[in-house]
Amino acid sequence: MRPLGRSYADQAVRKTCFFTVGHSTRTIAEFAELLRSAEIELVVDVRSIRRSRRNPQFNEEVLAASLEPFQIRYLAIPQLGGRRSKQKAVDQDLNAFWNNRSFHNYADYTLSDTFIEGLELLISVGTIRRCAMMCSEAVWWRCHRRIIADYLLKRNIKVFHLMDVGKTVPAALTQGAKLHRGGAITYPGGAENLPCC
Repeated sequence: MRPLGRSYADQAVRKTCFFTVGHSTRTIAEFAELLRSAEIELVVDVRSIRRSRRNPQFNEEVLAASLEPFQIRYLAIPQLGGRRSKQKAVDQDLNAFWNNRSFHNYADYTLSDTFIEGLELLISVGTIRRCAMMCSEAVWWRCHRRIIADYLLKRNIKVFHLMDVGKTVPAALTQGAKLHRGGAITYPGGAENLPCC
């Protein structure tokens, strides 16, 4: 039996890895150049608020049309959006690793069925098109994208953070993550508590 050709292997890897990206203050042309440098075909919007006063070029109602000339599609998955409120039904010690309240709240939220539905949709579209999860924060370590990345990594899916044209950083599981059967991830407190982001 002949070994698989390089192009076939590359195509298989392309469909099993995900990227994260922050739009920051880039122009659409700069953003598209960044996406194209990683051969991104689909932007998955994981913002809770899919508009920006400072950067209206990233408002949901115009972004899809702006990316179309670059052959990049757009999809919003609100179930993965950040800025979650405190989850009263979740024990506060369960994700005490996070000093930052917004990360703590989001980690609690990921234990919900709604988050899992959004995650399953993300994985589903990501097996069809090479995609990047987009939020506004430029750097991944200050964004809930890092927690979504943990859930993908838990499923043995490669994740890369797009930093700049030609510069990606491979994602690694967050230091305090505890993996559970059934796919849940918690971040209990302890001696290796993460400093506030």
